[in-house]
Amino acid sequence: MVLSVSERTFTQEVLESPIPVLVNFEAPWCGLCRIIHPLLLQFKAQCNEKIKLVDINADDNFKLSTRYRLKSLPTLLLIENGIVRRRLEGFRGREDLLQALEEIKLSYDKSSHPYNTPTTADLGAVQHNSQGSIVIEFQQRTIDK
Repeated sequence: MVLSVSERTFTQEVLESPIPVLVNFEAPWCGLCRIIHPLLLQFKAQCNEKIKLVDINADDNFKLSTRYRLKSLPTLLLIENGIVRRRLEGFRGREDLLQALEEIKLSYDKSSHPYNTPTTADLGAVQHNSQGSIVIEFQQRTIDK
């Protein structure tokens, strides 16, 4: 089961979480949201306690939808230490989503550092998707001391 988060519980459950959180913005009417749900449950099971998965009903939590500038559903945000590290939206298919989730999982499987250390940097990459929309992806890289 996935924890449902609202505007009231978002700060505590997501922004203040000691582990990274994959936030799934969805809606009851969204067919693609229902299709990807089993994939997200599988991802959660594979990650064990390394990454937390939460659902947010975008219709019922308009302030969060606006704050994170949702343009389509589903939209997935990987949030760590209150910062959006990765944004996944506009999936072209099941394989696109699976590949993105695998990259996230591998990045935390290989990490030997605790999550709250200052030895990481965020690198942003701006890309254009096939629909002409701009997609910004953030990747976490470890910095050698």
